[in-house]
Amino acid sequence: MSNIKPGLILVLFILVSFSAYSQDDTRAAAAWQVKSYDISAALPQNTAERKLSVKALLNMQNVGNAPGTRVTLRIGSGADVTAVKVYDAAVSFTKGEERLGTSQRSIQRIIVTMPAVQPNGPVSVTVEYTLKVDENSGLNALSPLGSQFLPLSFWYPTPNNHFAPKGADFAPFKLSVTGSGETVISSGTQAGTSFEQKANGQPFFLTGNWDTVESKGVTVFLPKGASEAEKQRAGELAGLAVDAKTYIASLMGNTTELPMRIVAVRQGAGFADAGTILLDYGAFRRPKLDNGTVMTVAESIAKIWLGNSRLVRGEGYGAIREGLSLFIATQFLEKQYGKDVADVERQRQRVAYASVARRDAPLNLVSPLDGSYYSSVANKGAMVWRVLTKQMSAEQFFSYAKTQDPFTVLGLRTTFSNTYEIIDYWQQNATDMNLMVGLPVAAGGEVKVALRNTGGFSAHVNVTATTDKGEKLTTAVSIPGKGFADAVFKTSAKIVRTEVDSDKLYPQLDYSDDVAPRELDESDPLTIIKRAFDKQDFAATEKTARIVLQNLPQFDEVRTWLGRALLAQNRVAEADKEFKAALGEKLPTAFTEAWANIGLAEISVRASQNSAAAGYFEQALLADAEYGSNLAARRGRLRIETSPAAIDDSVKAFFAQFDKTILGGRKAEVDTLIVPGEVSRFSAGAMAGQPSQWQTKVLRVDKIDANRVLVETEISVKRLGSELTESGTATFVLAKIGGVWKLGGVEVFEVR
Repeated sequence: MSNIKPGLILVLFILVSFSAYSQDDTRAAAAWQVKSYDISAALPQNTAERKLSVKALLNMQNVGNAPGTRVTLRIGSGADVTAVKVYDAAVSFTKGEERLGTSQRSIQRIIVTMPAVQPNGPVSVTVEYTLKVDENSGLNALSPLGSQFLPLSFWYPTPNNHFAPKGADFAPFKLSVTGSGETVISSGTQAGTSFEQKANGQPFFLTGNWDTVESKGVTVFLPKGASEAEKQRAGELAGLAVDAKTYIASLMGNTTELPMRIVAVRQGAGFADAGTILLDYGAFRRPKLDNGTVMTVAESIAKIWLGNSRLVRGEGYGAIREGLSLFIATQFLEKQYGKDVADVERQRQRVAYASVARRDAPLNLVSPLDGSYYSSVANKGAMVWRVLTKQMSAEQFFSYAKTQDPFTVLGLRTTFSNTYEIIDYWQQNATDMNLMVGLPVAAGGEVKVALRNTGGFSAHVNVTATTDKGEKLTTAVSIPGKGFADAVFKTSAKIVRTEVDSDKLYPQLDYSDDVAPRELDESDPLTIIKRAFDKQDFAATEKTARIVLQNLPQFDEVRTWLGRALLAQNRVAEADKEFKAALGEKLPTAFTEAWANIGLAEISVRASQNSAAAGYFEQALLADAEYGSNLAARRGRLRIETSPAAIDDSVKAFFAQFDKTILGGRKAEVDTLIVPGEVSRFSAGAMAGQPSQWQTKVLRVDKIDANRVLVETEISVKRLGSELTESGTATFVLAKIGGVWKLGGVEVFEVR
C-alpha cells in the first residue's frame, strides 16, 4: 500500500463510493409504496379559522427486500399531527424537519414506529392532523371564496412525494370533503362531496362556485356569471380534450375511462391529474384558443396514460412523465393544427432547453429540486423521444409503450438494447452535443460542407443547403461522436446558406452555430429581439425578426415584435399588417393576443379612432397574458376614455373606509377589510412608516365573476415625517363576502 499515490487512493475511494451508491437498490432495506389512500378533510366553519382538519388512511406495501419496522411520511410544515395508528393500534411517532435541497423551504417528517412488516407485506397507517394555512396561494388556500389543496402543498402524508428520487406516490384514492357548502371538485367519480379515483392519482380538491357546461362528455366549470363567449370557449376546450384523448388512445391503446373536468381558476392553473385540468380564467376569455392552453390540455390528457392508468416510476421517470407527454402533445398539435404550428412549438421547447443546457445534469440525476428540472426533463426529454421514434420507428415504440405498467426507462432499455446511444447516453450523461456547420466549398461540380459533432455519440442528421435562387437541397449525414464529416451536394448552383440537423432533432448546447453564414449569436431569437427593442434599436429588432420569420413564418411572437418595431419607426401601415397577421395565426400565444391588440389600439389612437382603440385594449386585457401587457392596456384605455362607465357607490364607499382605516394605524382593523389569508404582505407594507396621507381615487371597475371585480385606482400616499408624496396607479380585486366588499388581491401597484 505504501507505493500507492495519495491521488490514486482518492480516485479509488470515489469509485468505491459511487459503486456503493449505484447499488442502493440491491441493499437490504425496506421501501414503502402507497397502494391506496382514504382521506377525510373538514373545512373550518369560521372564516377566521385557518386550519383544515384531516384524517388520512394510507394502505402501503413494503416493496423493499428487508423487514420494515418504521416508515417515514412527509407532510407540510404547517401540519400538527395529533395521532398515528397502525391498523387500529396507536403507535409512537417522532417529528423532524426535511430541507428541500438547497432552498429555504422545508417539509415535515413523521417517523412512525411499528411491528415488523415483511417484504411484499401490507400495512395500514392512519394519521390525524390539522393543517394550518397562514397565507393563501395557488397550492393551498382556505377562503370564503373557495378553498384549494393541491399535491405540491404537501397537504396529505405520503412516503414518496414529488421530490423522491423515483417519483411521487400515485395510487387509487377515496376523498371526502365536508364543511364547504360549495361545489367540491377533485378527480374520479363523484357522490355528493366525496370522490373515488380508481386509477392512480394524487389526492387534491377545490371548492367554490362555478357555472357548468357539459360538452362531449366533459364537464367545464366556468367563472360564475360566465358570458356566452366564455361558454363557447368552454365547448371548444371540451372538444379539444376529446380529440386529444382519441389521438393519444390511437398511440397508447385504450385506457380506464375517467370523468373529464376542466376547471377555471384564479390560481393554480396548469395543474392536472387523472382527467381534471385547471386552467386560468383568461383561457376562457381570449378571442381564440391560445398555444399555451392547447398544450396544457394535450399534455394533461397524455399524463392519463403516463402516470394515472399506468404507473411511471424509477430513475429518470421525469423523462417519461414530463418528456414523453410533451412529445405526444406536440405530435397531437401537429395533427390538429399542422406541421408549421408544431415546428414553432418545437422551437420554443429547444430554446427553453438551451437556456439550461450548460448547467444541466443527466436525466436520471436531475431532480425537481433543481431549477432546471422542467426545462430539462420536459423539453430535452421530448427531443430524446423524437430521436428514438425516428430511429426505431414510432409504430415499434408505441406498440411497446401500450403494454407497459409500470412504464420505466429501465424496462425500455432492457427490451431494446440498441437504444443505448438514444436513451442511455442522455440518461447517464449531461448534454455535450453541439453540431456545427461550415461554409460551402464548391469544386468539380459539387459543394462540400464541413460538419462537426462535439457529442459523445453519432448524430444522424439532415443537412440542408439553400441556393441563391431559394432552392433547398437536403442530404442525410452521420457525424461520428467527437468527430467530423462532410455533407456533399451534387450541384453547380451557388449555395448561400447551410444548416445542420435541419429537422432539429437533437438536444444541443447551442443552436446558433447550426447555420452558416451565422445569422444569430444566441440560441434564443426572442432574447435577441427583446434586448434590441428594450435598447430602442428598432432597426436591429426588425432585422432579427425578419431573419427568424424566413424560416419560421408562423412564429407569432416574433411577428408581434416585428410589428412593435415597425410602429416605433412610425411605419404604421406595415405594423398594422404584421399585428393582424400575428393574430390571424392558427394558434397564437396569449402574449401575441395581448401585445398585437395593444399595437392595433395604438394605431387606432394615432388615427383618432378611440372607439376602435378601446375595443383593442379590451381584447388585450381579456388575453390576460402578463403583468406588462395588462398594465399597458389599462393605461392605454384610461388615456382615451372620456366617459367611463358608472362606478358602483358601494365600491367607492369601500375604498373610503379602507383609506380611513389605514390612517387609523391599527393593522387588526385593516385586516377586517381583507379576505382572510389574502394580501397579508400588502397590508403590512401599507401600514409601514405610518401613513399620514392615503387617498384612493376609483377610476374604473370591471367584472371578474359574479362575486369579484377588478378596480383600477389612483393612489396618493405620504408617510409620517416625510415631505415626499408617492403616487401612481393600482389595480385591486374586490370580493363580495356575505354582501360586503373585501380586498381580495392586488394585481398592479405602481405607486412610487
